[in-house]
Amino acid sequence: MGRASSLVALLSVANVILGQDVAAAARWIGETRKENGVTYQCKCYSDNACWPIANAWSKLNTTVGGALRLALPPGAPCYRSVSGVPAAGSTYDAAECANVQANFNSEQWLTDHPVAELWPLYTNNTCLPTSNPDATCTRGYYGDYVILATKEAHIKAGVDFARNYNLRLIIRNTGHDFMGRSTGYGSLIINTHSFKKTQFITKYSGPGDWTGSAAVVGAGVQGRELYRKAFAQSPKVVIVGGECPTVGWAGGYVQGGGHGPLSGIYGMGADNVLQFKAITADGNYVTANAKENPDLFWALKGGGPSTFAVVTEVTVKTFPEVPTAATILNINSTHTSDQAVIDEGFRIFHSLSNHYVDNGMFVYFELSAFNGLHIQPFVGPRMNAAKIQEVLKPLFDGLDAANIPYSTVTKEFPTFFEMYIDMFEDEAPNQNSIVGGRIFTKKDIAENADAIADALTFASQPQPGVFGISVGHIVNPGNGVPTADNAIHPKWREASSFVITNVIVTGQETWDQKKEFENIQTNVVGARLRQAGPNGAAYVNEGDLYEPNWQEAYWGSNYAKLLQIRQKWDPNGVFYTQTTPGTENWSILDYGKKLCKKA
Repeated sequence: MGRASSLVALLSVANVILGQDVAAAARWIGETRKENGVTYQCKCYSDNACWPIANAWSKLNTTVGGALRLALPPGAPCYRSVSGVPAAGSTYDAAECANVQANFNSEQWLTDHPVAELWPLYTNNTCLPTSNPDATCTRGYYGDYVILATKEAHIKAGVDFARNYNLRLIIRNTGHDFMGRSTGYGSLIINTHSFKKTQFITKYSGPGDWTGSAAVVGAGVQGRELYRKAFAQSPKVVIVGGECPTVGWAGGYVQGGGHGPLSGIYGMGADNVLQFKAITADGNYVTANAKENPDLFWALKGGGPSTFAVVTEVTVKTFPEVPTAATILNINSTHTSDQAVIDEGFRIFHSLSNHYVDNGMFVYFELSAFNGLHIQPFVGPRMNAAKIQEVLKPLFDGLDAANIPYSTVTKEFPTFFEMYIDMFEDEAPNQNSIVGGRIFTKKDIAENADAIADALTFASQPQPGVFGISVGHIVNPGNGVPTADNAIHPKWREASSFVITNVIVTGQETWDQKKEFENIQTNVVGARLRQAGPNGAAYVNEGDLYEPNWQEAYWGSNYAKLLQIRQKWDPNGVFYTQTTPGTENWSILDYGKKLCKKA
């Protein structure tokens, strides 16, 4: 944070200027406003009388051992000042700016930053790195302060402060977030990225009926980091995690459910959780497992990120390493310039989704009008090269019979981890898109495979001049875990393919233009997906913020129970992430700024 984090000096100056009784401030509330004839009561923001005075922030900083910082965008060191941060002094630092510019497209660097978002659309694309220090930098939709928590007590202090002052609270782990839930205008952010505890257990002793091996994982541990530590054990073990290496495994991924390359044989990430440690909206330290706080335990397993409590660590099942084979396949402009040929190749490939998942496979693919079909990779747990080629023979035969040109590479590995490191690609951050998606069930694929393929190719260009990219995950967690006692949508047990659709934007659109692109995603692309997959569902970690009937789409028959649990554990809405249980009466008003509840 550099020179811009001279927090103590800033607060001391403001404290002299302002006078306010801190105890009284805790009782005050934000503004009341009307939107479209509806009255709302808002959270407290810096332009309200209820906003904590400098002395209150100073006391919070003392409580958290100096871990409170100004929340500044990652590009701030490239500017002389940040608009909206009074008395912060010059933020310009040539050396740090060069570091920002060199690393701005590094997922790991961004996830290690106090507040950065990997997909910046919901920050309002503010304060991007520049070579012109006199340009304008604003905070955009980043928060105002961040606690770089290293102890559970730091998290408790932040939760208590946000609750007492009625502030918008953001829980930020990695910023690996398609849907903007790791950022929020005018908020207090608690960063849990430093919680890196990992402990492996040879024989778990309860509670619950699992007696195999397990691991205790801190909230800040990331996917590849966790895979690497599991691989270093003797004997080597694996954990169900995501395909992307920078996902915050315990903080965000599991609370949404968590699919990944091993889900076809071991289920979802949340299916394998044995225990949570967390801090509630009341600021209480709790353990949640099969015997202690079982309702919270159930809800945290797939009930939505940053919704019921702040998770600090998770105990999870581990499994023996498995030999794994993988195949890459491409159909793109190096093979043909005929888009119809690429589309037909995709139809042949995707229509075999049930065949892949029946064999315990996971398939990661990308489809776009620009790059064609890129599959990297087909993952075959417990397979060698000969076996995966045998399983994929119907695909190759279908492509050959239709004269579809393609290229393919197959490798085999003694372990899943070695396959993962070799075959999976890192994602490029700082992409701007409006996200949606659909879980297609085995029934959908069996009955509507061609319509689903048409809907996904349509998503590549839903309107003239509008382009998209679809990111697919062919996976069936029900193959390995047919039933599960958790909050995950039951449709996941019937899944065959889950596809994220992206309507590409620049990030510089006007508010009205952004709303139009959201409309295209929800009511044009999304409508086609829902029509083609009527038996499917949506996924809360990677879905449409404006999904119609989102309660049913994200959780199905589990929603009523989730709502009751939310009302028990956080009745006043200390935690908020859009389209999660209990947020029906909350909206973000003032062009994406203020979080307010219907009065």
